[in-house]
Amino acid sequence: MVKDLTSSPLPALIQGGMGIAISSWRLARAVAKRGQLGVVSGTAIDRVVACRLQEGDKDGTIRQAAEHFPDKNLAARVLERWFKPDGLARPGAYKPVPMFSVSPPKALLELATFASFCEVWLAKHKASGPVGINLLEKIQAPTLPILYGALLAGVDAVLMGAGIPRDIPNLMDQLCRHETCALKLNVENGDDVQIPYDPSLVDTDCLELERPKFLAIVSSHVLAMSLARSGGVDGFIVEGPIAGGHNAGPRGWKVESGEDPVYGPKDEVNLERIRSLGLPFWLAGGKDAPTSIDEAKELGAEGIQVGTAFAFCSDSGMEKSVRRRAIAYALAEDVETRTEGRGSPTGYPFKTLNLSGTEGGRHPSERERQACNQGYLRTAYQKEDGSIGWRCAAEPEADYTRKGGASEDCVGRRCLCNGLLATAGHPYAMKTGGLEYPLITSGIMRDLPRFLRGKSDYSADDVMDELGIFADLPGDRSQTLATA
Repeated sequence: MVKDLTSSPLPALIQGGMGIAISSWRLARAVAKRGQLGVVSGTAIDRVVACRLQEGDKDGTIRQAAEHFPDKNLAARVLERWFKPDGLARPGAYKPVPMFSVSPPKALLELATFASFCEVWLAKHKASGPVGINLLEKIQAPTLPILYGALLAGVDAVLMGAGIPRDIPNLMDQLCRHETCALKLNVENGDDVQIPYDPSLVDTDCLELERPKFLAIVSSHVLAMSLARSGGVDGFIVEGPIAGGHNAGPRGWKVESGEDPVYGPKDEVNLERIRSLGLPFWLAGGKDAPTSIDEAKELGAEGIQVGTAFAFCSDSGMEKSVRRRAIAYALAEDVETRTEGRGSPTGYPFKTLNLSGTEGGRHPSERERQACNQGYLRTAYQKEDGSIGWRCAAEPEADYTRKGGASEDCVGRRCLCNGLLATAGHPYAMKTGGLEYPLITSGIMRDLPRFLRGKSDYSADDVMDELGIFADLPGDRSQTLATA
């Protein structure tokens, strides 16, 4: 039997799911403690947990979560493979984690399932509010094990964007019933294939699971209407173009143009059409003012999603020195957020914060291209012999073209995986020497002194105080000071 959480209302504030590991369990727990929806990032969570274990799991939290994993033998195998009590031999010397493929090794499936369980379990531990997980539709191969691990931990909501996640609600239903299922993998130059996942990988004794809400992240009413017709969607997060991370391209813009995208009135979402669907929705992108929740509700929304303000708070997973440097630049009004047209290998526009000493603060060509060693943004393609291969437009051009890719695809591309891992405090050693530079993705940083209030730093609680969110109180947790 599957418990259904889809009828349970969600609060007015959703904390954005920012990867890699910026929306950490600590941030999600801090938000959920105030009765709002805290969200962990599922992007590359397998590598993030493998890094933390190799660094010695200094606070013991992963091992704490492992004690609650339903399959003790699986948890023990993961810890045996990755935990290093003495930490890394030298900075950046991480043991390689296999990359996902159509038929990933069992050990990788176990790691991904275990990792997402730990992240969600830690976020929910000692928190009374709901916790969600954010996934990217573009990153398909690891989706099912990460999703299943989150379900085992009792995740309350699944949020997904960066594509059209039409198949996810049905897959969630199957996983909640512990059924073997398969996710369709998009393949260039060939027919799509299925990536199977068998939940019996984990010995759960058919643990009763709760069916969480599914919230699709959209930037157009057309996509929202299409997903609503498909069924299984419980609500929408409607992102405007100033939201951080990956964005949908503006109408008429083509990535091949080489130009950075410029958004205009035609790119505004028709909220009347969204309201007509009869499903709850939240507004995102620059919604961090004390009046934002009230304004959103006046437009028919349930509330807002806030990302950037939380990304630079002390509870986020951003490496401390990188985060403090960004705050200092913002206070000096010496910061620029750029929406890059060609930076991301995905083909989507991508926002970066340009600071000296980070990957965003220098031209992409200044980082020598290296072999793809993380692989989350690779694209599957069909080889001449009919088998499936993988390529990334940010890998060395010779490698990419050898795999049948066009050389023009590589122009302006940068490796996001390594840069974002470095921003989360897990910089890999480069073959050319040194450690990977951080790459900061951000929405528009606006008026940070509002959160600092004369202090040198600020917390997630400071953000929620500024937004007018009540402390954790019994009853209706979705109320705010502004609407009380």
